[in-house]
Amino acid sequence: MGSFKSDQNVSFAAPRAFGKRLKSDLKETFFPDDPFRQFGDGGGAVQRVKKVLKYFIPILEWLPKYNLSMFKYDLLAGITITSLAIPQGISYAKLASLPPIIGLYSSFVPPLVYAVFGSSKHLAVGTVAACSLLISQIIGRVASPEEEPTLYLHLVFTATLVTGVFQATLGFLRLGILVDFLSHSTILGFMGGTAVIISLQQLKGMLGLTHFTSKTDVFSVLHAVFTRTNEWKWQSAVVGIVFLLFLQFTRFLRNRNPKLFWVSAMAPMVTVVVGCLFAYFINGSQHGILTVGHLSKGINPVSIHFLNFDSKYISVVVQTGLITALVALAEGIAIGRSFAIMKNEQIDGNKEMVAFGLMNILGSFTSCYLTTGPFSKTAVNFNAGCRTAMSNIVMAIFMALTLLFLAPLFSYTPLVTLSAIIMSAMFGLIKYEEMYHLLKVDKFDFCICMAAFLGVALLSMDVGIMLSVGLALLRALLYMARPATCKLGKITNSSLYRDVEQYPNATRTPGIIVLQLGSPVYYANANYIRERIFRWVRDEQTISDTNDGSVEHVLLELSGVTSIDMTGIETLVEIRRSLQANGIQMGIINPRIVVMEKMIASDFTETIGKENIYLSVDDGVERCRDLVPKLKQTDGSGESSISFAMEQLHRNLNLQ
Repeated sequence: MGSFKSDQNVSFAAPRAFGKRLKSDLKETFFPDDPFRQFGDGGGAVQRVKKVLKYFIPILEWLPKYNLSMFKYDLLAGITITSLAIPQGISYAKLASLPPIIGLYSSFVPPLVYAVFGSSKHLAVGTVAACSLLISQIIGRVASPEEEPTLYLHLVFTATLVTGVFQATLGFLRLGILVDFLSHSTILGFMGGTAVIISLQQLKGMLGLTHFTSKTDVFSVLHAVFTRTNEWKWQSAVVGIVFLLFLQFTRFLRNRNPKLFWVSAMAPMVTVVVGCLFAYFINGSQHGILTVGHLSKGINPVSIHFLNFDSKYISVVVQTGLITALVALAEGIAIGRSFAIMKNEQIDGNKEMVAFGLMNILGSFTSCYLTTGPFSKTAVNFNAGCRTAMSNIVMAIFMALTLLFLAPLFSYTPLVTLSAIIMSAMFGLIKYEEMYHLLKVDKFDFCICMAAFLGVALLSMDVGIMLSVGLALLRALLYMARPATCKLGKITNSSLYRDVEQYPNATRTPGIIVLQLGSPVYYANANYIRERIFRWVRDEQTISDTNDGSVEHVLLELSGVTSIDMTGIETLVEIRRSLQANGIQMGIINPRIVVMEKMIASDFTETIGKENIYLSVDDGVERCRDLVPKLKQTDGSGESSISFAMEQLHRNLNLQ
């Protein structure tokens, strides 16, 4: 604050025109990264059109520069993630109560769309467990996947369309700010809670149960497991435990030696192949080992004519689409950014939203359900050395070959194998160390995390995430309604002014109190700010009385106040009036351009006097210091007046 004294005067320039202010505000709100600056670099109309196309269709940017050396890496990465996509696709489709073939379809069309419109080099597209379970839970309330499988499937396709439209709209309108309300703490707790209930649900497959609950909370799942002990099949449990131990061992190897990532990546596919052979040769169905069942050959059939907008179901479809859209965006964008940072690169969140939206829209037309960027597949893609989004195209090509020629072979996949794969993946989503870190660093963040975790695990997924988001919004409102204020003191042997609570040795200037406001001043916090300023003055007056002095100037440092509304202006007028009535002068330090424009337009600058608005803390303190001796040069009656004024100040401020 006020690092040096300046001869520069405060700017009282006329407020900018409304149109100019609106343009500036909209730019800062929706275009903080100034994405269109590249279009104004000159060049003819053709060049500008090319730049626009490259901006909106990123493949046009990197494909002309593509070469064989890049393709070698992308080919290896594409084959590796395909080996993971097949078992995960089948597993997560079962988790969503969908036919397993739908999971394979969802790894063919969406990756092709993302490769064209996505901005991340490392993101691998696929289905995810959390959204799969959300879909099953919400749509299952109006259409049973067992009793009405066709209706259920059509509603899932429709919800996927809603998801895609919502995501693309957010991207086109650059409303990614909505996704920001899903904080890291919320996502951490949501994923952890989801991992718990998904893992428990896999006990159905691990134990070979044929009857189970449709509810997802921990109590209902455990009740379903332990009230059906007569259905437990030890053969299925043994096979499941063996596969689970194998998968966990490969993850342990990967963690010990990251170069062995391919072992963990190939393990699910190896498990599926071994499981298929095992079930085929021993005729597993006769020994309590259930299998996936028939998988038909052929690539994705068109499903646009299956979309169901019946008014009876539309509310549930829209609810499913909106909730899963936000969860998928938050997860996919966060994962894409985290891997981009590792390579010192950036991705455009709004482009990602458009890409996710388009791939889900086209996916809903081609028998796919919701897809995003799963962490496990993206991590494998990154570690395999992918260079561009071509790895997604390679995966799509190999998935098409699988659908055309190999799909029926996976019909022998044991359900217990899929359960082991899902459980192994879920164990990695419960981030104990991160939760403990939250507890140490920020207790409120930990509460937000636990609200999602416990809400999802004990109640339901949608209730859990709403509880956590609600708690996070409450915290944001508290920050806005109770903004930070502090008293500033001067650091010894410098011209710096800092918070006296943080720097106890900072010195105050007798008769002058400098207060810093650190947030916008508007109707929600104006009353608190007024009360807090009066409290600072009362406390300072108590100290001054002890030291045989008095407060004669209050300076408000406003460099941290980014905006102010009319209620805020009126509050400053009231504060000045109350202080002035008690012989205390108020000054303003360094108001920002938006605040200054409001002050000028409301004539506040004339009310307080332009001479009482300062460029820096140093300027204000020096000016007030010059005035303090003059105020003290009074006769006995003047001293009596000041004493009376101080008594009135105490009385008035105590009444505030």
